[in-house]
Amino acid sequence: MSTATEPTAPPTVGPPDLLFELRDIHAGYGPFRSLFGVNIAIPPQSVLALLGANGSGKTTVVRVASGLIRPTAGQLLWEGEDVTGRRPYKLAQMGIVHAPEGRSVFASLTVEENLVLTFREVFGRRGTKGKLEQAYELFPRMGERRRQLAGTLSGGEQRMLSLARVLVRGPQLLITDELSLGLAPVIIDEVYETLGTIRDSGCALMIVEQHVHQALTLADNVVVLAKGRVVLSGTREELGDISERLLPAVHGEI
Repeated sequence: MSTATEPTAPPTVGPPDLLFELRDIHAGYGPFRSLFGVNIAIPPQSVLALLGANGSGKTTVVRVASGLIRPTAGQLLWEGEDVTGRRPYKLAQMGIVHAPEGRSVFASLTVEENLVLTFREVFGRRGTKGKLEQAYELFPRMGERRRQLAGTLSGGEQRMLSLARVLVRGPQLLITDELSLGLAPVIIDEVYETLGTIRDSGCALMIVEQHVHQALTLADNVVVLAKGRVVLSGTREELGDISERLLPAVHGEI
């Protein structure tokens, strides 16, 4: 007579103390390879700065992480679960939100119409009012500009509007791609101040940047890419002298 045994729990695929992990990722576009064995780990409520020169593979990492590109090899792990190949909207439902490079707003609509269009799709008509209030609390300038056409906003204000459209979804991980691109220094400071508020709310961040010093004002951990490979990684403290170790890598000199 056989004896029933208790089922064994499946092994955890990834470390339980990590929110998101890219493990040995290879990816590209058709026959052209862009990433070669990239490893990135993001603990909960932490900030990772992903740095590198143009063409280093940063945007490809972002597209893989948000599901826009499926890796040719390697795994995406979310809280230890293998989510490789999940569609972008599925990853967004899980809590991974991507704020893409550029302004990503409807220029012919007002600020509020941009927000309402997004919020009604996600939260329905009843939930929209509360989400508008939340967006204006997080971005007071958007409240001041609510009746203004989005196309007439400054570059920095359009970036804020783009962020407001995704942040009220309550992400656990926000991926930002070159938010400071083309902005005046004073506007960059405002955008990063907002990112600091987002971090303080408990949301983890992956900040993709060329501006080393700006990204490091928030970063707990740093990964530097060059030619599709990780050439430096560690905590901000472990990497030591920024000018000697990070800048050459970021500018493609190693």
